[in-house]
Amino acid sequence: MPQGGWLILASGGLFLLLGFVTYLWGRREEKAYYDSMPTRRFDVREYLERLPHRPEPGALKLGGWLFMAVGLVLLIVGGVLWFGR
Repeated sequence: MPQGGWLILASGGLFLLLGFVTYLWGRREEKAYYDSMPTRRFDVREYLERLPHRPEPGALKLGGWLFMAVGLVLLIVGGVLWFGR
């Protein structure tokens, strides 16, 4: 089953890459949001109601960590299947 190992390794690498990109996207969104706060007038309603809706940077960062965890598990399983024959 060597080809199955390579497919799982490739999937793990893809998930790891997507996780890294998603995590960096979340960090960039968070930095842009907090850097824009001092330049605009403080609006309590926007703070309380979260309007206008934006992608939550915390969710993007958490999704990135989850992508990376799944990618790491897939890399380990693929490595065991490929190199453990």
